[in-house]
Amino acid sequence: MSTQNIKKIVLAYSGGLDTSAIIPWLKENHGGCKVLAFVADIGQERSDLEGVEKKALQSGASECHVVDLREEFISDYVYPVLQTGALYEGTYLLGTSMARPIIAKAQVELALKVGADALCHGATGKGNDQVRFETTYTALAPQLKVVAPWREWNLRSREALLDYLKERNIPTTASLEKIYSRDENAWHISTEGGVLESPSNAPNKDCWVWTVDPLEAPDQPENVTVTVEKGRVVAVNGEQLSPFQCLDKLNALGAKHGVGRIDIVENRLVGIKSRGCYETPGGTIMVNALRAVEQLVLDRDSFKWREQLGHEMSYVVYDGRWFAPLRKSIQAAAESLAEEVNGEVVLQLYKGQATAIEKRSADSLYSEEFATFGEDEVYDHRHAGGFIRIFSLSSCIRALNEQKQK
Repeated sequence: MSTQNIKKIVLAYSGGLDTSAIIPWLKENHGGCKVLAFVADIGQERSDLEGVEKKALQSGASECHVVDLREEFISDYVYPVLQTGALYEGTYLLGTSMARPIIAKAQVELALKVGADALCHGATGKGNDQVRFETTYTALAPQLKVVAPWREWNLRSREALLDYLKERNIPTTASLEKIYSRDENAWHISTEGGVLESPSNAPNKDCWVWTVDPLEAPDQPENVTVTVEKGRVVAVNGEQLSPFQCLDKLNALGAKHGVGRIDIVENRLVGIKSRGCYETPGGTIMVNALRAVEQLVLDRDSFKWREQLGHEMSYVVYDGRWFAPLRKSIQAAAESLAEEVNGEVVLQLYKGQATAIEKRSADSLYSEEFATFGEDEVYDHRHAGGFIRIFSLSSCIRALNEQKQK
């Protein structure tokens, strides 16, 4: 879609180096259009939000809107994904992937409210985020124009961006010494770049922000009780809390014990492999608690189906298809299974691990009476013979056919 004749544009603004440079660039390259900075509060470090409005205005924005999305992010985006059990490539808890659609949706809502005719983001042409932002824009407001500076301008390095701002006397706290690229929200923090660009380099202490080194974590384990209702965490240590409050409390406990660190090389949607260190302490505790309850309440076929849902959901979310019918369909199936995912789990936090050591549920299918290795009066072992003969009938027929052919 043509981006000519833009009069008012809403930028997804973080206050970082890239988006600080984008504001003056938009005004210079789009006929002096008005730029409104949109800031999503999704639980990032509070210091990142302090003075962000002033910074946006100093960069040339005509307005700056900060919107608190923390509760909605956890309740309506993170928790639904948790119900499916989604893990991208078996490891990644989708912290950045889940955040982008809610940011883009709120950005679109602001643009429609103020009568803007265009949207802008600071994602590069190499990454996944450009796809996640723009698929949301298209799904919710296809009539709005989209500007992606990283696919248009000739600024290709951190040095070039710093020089660009310096030439225009625009202040920035960024520097060449800040070599890591980080993304932070209530669910996780990711670190990329620097020493991590070579997979042969071990991460150093600077690659981890939230969590204590498991080797330096407390020598005494700590137990935490997590209450689950319909596949959603509703209480921590018996205290009923909102989704964001549950996560906030578990983040503090998990980080203290070094829980939730992963160092992975993942496949980006655009075909490039990237390496990152991700920290998801509270989320890791939640995931382990939900899996523990599922072990009690889901029968074998239901659990297998839930695993398939999670696998498919991981790609849907990672690829930015949150507002596609497929995501809604997967979610409906997961919510149906989660009706009986109710229970209470005690997890032991120790040296980077969150291990479920006690689990109970009123909906449990586990029967000690049936499962016991001792004497019981409910299971007739003789019945197993008939079951095995029927279960292996096709193998029996195949073997008999092979014998006839010899």
